Amino acid sequence: MAQVKLYGRRSAWEARRREVSDAVHAALVAAWGLPDDKRFHRFLLLDDEDVVAPRAPEYLVVEVVCFTGRSPAAVRALIAAFFDDVAPALGLAADDLEVVILESPPTHWGIRGVAGDELSLPYRVDV
Repeated sequence: MAQVKLYGRRSAWEARRREVSDAVHAALVAAWGLPDDKRFHRFLLLDDEDVVAPRAPEYLVVEVVCFTGRSPAAVRALIAAFFDDVAPALGLAADDLEVVILESPPTHWGIRGVAGDELSLPYRVDV
């Protein structure tokens, strides 16, 4: 299980949401084996004056919220995929992309009417 929050300037990313979503999801599928049809992305696009950062206008922050259980190697593989694949696909310099992976126990999630640890998933979250 993974949900993605994408923060950036509306002026830079509004028209490119599908492109961003496709690149991010491809990284999650390749690095963690998420199913193609399990895409949960939220764009939190801000007015230019609401993003205060010494970066390019295309500066993008990606938060991946997921169950605990992935190995440090799997987490590093996803981060590498963002910088090796996602950033170039979107024309971003490494300085203009930040990735945060936030993990919480499945018991702290409520999905489809049950706690996450009671959920039966057709894919692994402990890679």
